[in-house]
Amino acid sequence: MEDEEAAAVLKAVGRQVKAWREAAGLTQSELGAAIGYGGEMVSSVERGRRVPKPEFLDAADEVLGAGGKVAAMKRDVEEARYPKKVRDLAKLEAESAELGAYDNHQIYGLLQTPEYARELYAMRSPAYAEDEIESHVAARMARQAVFERTPRPLLVFVQEEVTLRRPIGGRMVLRRQLEHLLEVGKLRHVAIQVMPTERDEHAGMGGPFQLLKLRDGKTLGHWEAQLHSRLISDPKEVQILEMRYGMIRAQALPPRESLAFIEKVLGDLG
Repeated sequence: MEDEEAAAVLKAVGRQVKAWREAAGLTQSELGAAIGYGGEMVSSVERGRRVPKPEFLDAADEVLGAGGKVAAMKRDVEEARYPKKVRDLAKLEAESAELGAYDNHQIYGLLQTPEYARELYAMRSPAYAEDEIESHVAARMARQAVFERTPRPLLVFVQEEVTLRRPIGGRMVLRRQLEHLLEVGKLRHVAIQVMPTERDEHAGMGGPFQLLKLRDGKTLGHWEAQLHSRLISDPKEVQILEMRYGMIRAQALPPRESLAFIEKVLGDLG
């Protein structure tokens, strides 16, 4: 693991597995054989070197008679598998009373279907391993819990028209993605706007970004491109982003017209 927070979680889980194993009087090889894994895998988990799958923890919990205490760590382990920048962003989103995002290249992450997200990660270069793809997709889907949070935050998204037409993953994946946008766009605390390609004035030519207005009144910006991700907290820079986002929203189609636009694009797919 590349960050101390995730490493600490895995080491804590490893210590728990080891403590329950020793209390049960089993060797690492014996536990591995009982739950369908090799002794080396058990050793790696206990040392915090490997991320145990949910099935590993469930099986170990049952064999060791832990009464759910080992299995209960599945959520912590799952979150530890996510990249640190994703975990940090998810925490800020969870603390937001209002979130605004503009994307000009792809459907914004919080709006993506699992199939669409998987295709995006699968085309990365250099290529991700299959387990890396699944980890990134799971992390992106986990962030979408913000839609169900109480109290409901205000969520506003502006998408470039081209992102609605680019057939990431093929026509069927795109079709399901557009259908998902229509479903999400009808939620009362969500607004999706489309920026038509034909607009000759556009305040978002500097690229995609995100604004997070936290419940404590503070506003932050977030920007990500290629290999870099940056959290923007300087009040003057945040003020510029707020101004730009307001102009972008004013230049884009209103929410109701945007949903009609998405329906038309969906219809054009045949």
